[in-house]
Amino acid sequence: MKTAVSVAAPYCSEFKDPARAEAFLGRWVQQVEALNGCQYGRLTVPSLLGPTVVWTLNAEQTDWPAVVIFPGFRTVSLFWDLDNNLAPLKQKYRLFLIDVNGQPCLSHGATPAVKGDGYGHWAADLLRQLGLAKAHVLGASFGGLLALKLSQVAPELVDKVVLLNPGCLQSFSLGWRNLYYNLLPLLRPTMGHVLTFLDAAVFCPPHHQLSAPARQLLADFELFAIREYRDRTPKPYAMPPAELARVTAAVYLLVGEHDLLFPYQKSVAVARQHLRGLRGVQTFPHTGHGIETSREALMAVAALLE
Repeated sequence: MKTAVSVAAPYCSEFKDPARAEAFLGRWVQQVEALNGCQYGRLTVPSLLGPTVVWTLNAEQTDWPAVVIFPGFRTVSLFWDLDNNLAPLKQKYRLFLIDVNGQPCLSHGATPAVKGDGYGHWAADLLRQLGLAKAHVLGASFGGLLALKLSQVAPELVDKVVLLNPGCLQSFSLGWRNLYYNLLPLLRPTMGHVLTFLDAAVFCPPHHQLSAPARQLLADFELFAIREYRDRTPKPYAMPPAELARVTAAVYLLVGEHDLLFPYQKSVAVARQHLRGLRGVQTFPHTGHGIETSREALMAVAALLE
């Protein structure tokens, strides 16, 4: 086993009231479990960035292939399973849903410089501590950047990489509609503004949307995170061609045609030009930035991993 490198963590985010946040997040997970009719395993791993919480399904099935999931910025990994959307993967895979350090979750808030290799070394050490010699790696938005960082520093741990509306192939869009809907809940954090943002930028109703209870759970989380989390985590960036060229794993790109944050045409063009391991691209009409909440997209992921 490789010896873990040290990771500098010059940034640290935190909840204003950690005890209140832990209570809220604990209740929120219980509500997701009740909605889905399941219970998640919880592991707390002493990672290179402090404690990292990992939610698991089928972890005891040690002969099943492993799937590691990295969520997007200001989200948690259980967003992927709202409305039981991970059902297509639950019958064949061990699932490890990572709550990323530096995000509003139960993991520690320490964060490395996002443009360096720190997150890659953190992810590699995490997989090794989980006992995963090799895993399929899924990443949405910011999680796509983390998936590629892992692939760069420890390609031996990575089987297939699936990027869903990744936040690393281009810069965050400065289009006025995108800025308006993203800034609205940040400047005036109310439930109404959060729901407006979700419906305009994350979903694409009526084609891409969650059930009413799941949508409310997601909105509850977002509003709490905006109001209660002191976010000092560096934001995603467009990886330059030389960095993308370091990715040697087989990569599959899934994009929504209504992604306001990272318009899909540019992401596809960059991937085709600079990801030498790119094996396929799928576009999903009537799908917003939150493609990881789309049952159709996650069914496509399951098919890719076969």
